[in-house]
Formats: sequence, C-alpha cells, structure tokens
Amino acid sequence: MRIVSRPDAMRDLSRRARRSGESIGFVPTMGALHAGHLSLMHRARYENRRLAVSVFVNPLQFGAGEDFVRYPRNDLRDTRLCRSEGTDWLFLPTPRAIYPPGFSTRVTPGPMGDVWEGAIRPGHFTGVLTVVLKLLEIVEPDTLYLGQKDAQQAALLIRVVAGHAGQVRAS
Repeated sequence: MRIVSRPDAMRDLSRRARRSGESIGFVPTMGALHAGHLSLMHRARYENRRLAVSVFVNPLQFGAGEDFVRYPRNDLRDTRLCRSEGTDWLFLPTPRAIYPPGFSTRVTPGPMGDVWEGAIRPGHFTGVLTVVLKLLEIVEPDTLYLGQKDAQQAALLIRVVAGHAGQVRAS
C-alpha cells in the first residue's frame, strides 16, 4: 500500500494506472474507519484492479458549534485497516493541500440541501459536495463507493457525480 499526501502525486498514480488499462475504485472517508467503510473497500477491491481510499477530515462540512478539532482521528489504525482490505493507495491530504490559499469555489446543493439535515446544519452539504468533487478530480476513479447511512447526503452526491465521468455505487 502506498500512502500519498500530495494531490498531484495521487493524480499521477491514477493516470498511470488508467493508461495501463486498470480500473480504479474509490472510497472517500473522514477516517475513524468502521465495518461500513470496510465493506465498501471490500466491494471496491473486488470490482476494480486498483483501490484508492481517502482519509480527510473536511473542515468545510463543520458548522459553527460543531467541533472539527475533536472529530475522532486515528491515522495509524485507519492505515492498518486499509492495508488489511488491500488498499493500493491511501490518500491522506492536509487541508492546505485540498484547499490551497485563495481557494473560494464551492459546490452548492440547491434546494434539496436546505431541508432536513441541511436546515439544521447550514453549509454542511456545501462542504461535503465540494470536497467529494475535489477528491474525484484528484483521484479520477472509475467508480465511487459511498455508504448510505445518510440518505439525503447520498442523493446529493449521486446528483453531483451524475455530471462526472464515473459511476457511483451506494451500499
């Protein structure tokens, strides 16, 4: 397993694999990996030649009063779990790598993001959609694997990815 922190290095690995005819499955996470993440990795590993997993605690999806700093992080444990699932590339970027100085572009969810959870967590889905689109542009997978613990988030992500070149598998 290769641990990658720079977006350009991740993109280069992905492009080399694709030039060799290898398919890439991608599981984006915020870490604190659990059985649901592992099942997505297992499926992606089975269905693709290459498995990329990201662990990135996204500051954009935390609102006022939500504790970004206290979000659980255990990179060593997450790395071990990714290795046990046959991950080829573990993408561990810093916030600065994802959101460099001067970054200002965001993906807004529209009216669907303003109801239910979006109504009580303003800006949350903008943060989620923005980071997932940025990760897709870096990893360039053939298939994106998402959990469905949050139906609203899954539906919003499927809409965003529908305009992207890849497929989405929600489990």
